[in-house]
Amino acid sequence: MKLTGNTIFITGGTSGIGRALAEALHQRGNKVIISGRRRSHLDAVVAANPGMAAVELDMTNPASIERIAAQLIADYPDLNVLINNAGIMEPDNAAGHIDDALLVATTTTNLLGPIRMTSALIDHLKTRNDAVVAYTSSVLAFVPMAVTAVYSSTKAALHSYILSQRFMLRDTNVRVLEIAPPWVRTDLMNSREAEQAMPLDAFIAETMAVLGTDANEVLVEAAKPFRANPGANEHGFVNEFNTQAVALFSQA
Repeated sequence: MKLTGNTIFITGGTSGIGRALAEALHQRGNKVIISGRRRSHLDAVVAANPGMAAVELDMTNPASIERIAAQLIADYPDLNVLINNAGIMEPDNAAGHIDDALLVATTTTNLLGPIRMTSALIDHLKTRNDAVVAYTSSVLAFVPMAVTAVYSSTKAALHSYILSQRFMLRDTNVRVLEIAPPWVRTDLMNSREAEQAMPLDAFIAETMAVLGTDANEVLVEAAKPFRANPGANEHGFVNEFNTQAVALFSQA
């Protein structure tokens, strides 16, 4: 991906990986527009990054997505990069009752939202040079974390969709990228102080280096063992990982 001279829209850009990516790309001379649900959070990010822009967007609302997509095309006709980053992550219990509100919110935000957002902008992106659609998935797309089974499932489904979309767009000017983070120190699952998680600044630095290459999958070194795991014997890694994860989160 070209790292300068783009007009980039990033969903979920008010905190964590989304904000850090937005700021890193903004610092490289791109025009960056972020979205989020809360105007106060958007205003704080824009105030800290003069020249950045922001729009309010509810990723669970198809009408909001269509409205913002039309607004973006009108206000930023040079828009050539979409980064679908917005997501939510909550613990659940696959061995028991799954709260339906959690199930619907997680699926709608993490899977339906990115598909709808890309769908609303894809025809415009096909007209732009150096066009990119990127998705923030997770290493949990490849190795599910049992205590967040719904979240992991949405990321696995998103990975599958990305593979299909990349194939369908193979003869166009639109590249489809997948950013699959490992555990990173963000607000997801109260991980900001987690020693085992990757520091956010280190993750962004390594991610930006890979993003500037021709790689379709943007993987930092810590993510690669998870990406390499699926296969005939994948349960060994999955079971070991989840034994450790359950022990860790039971102490929290």
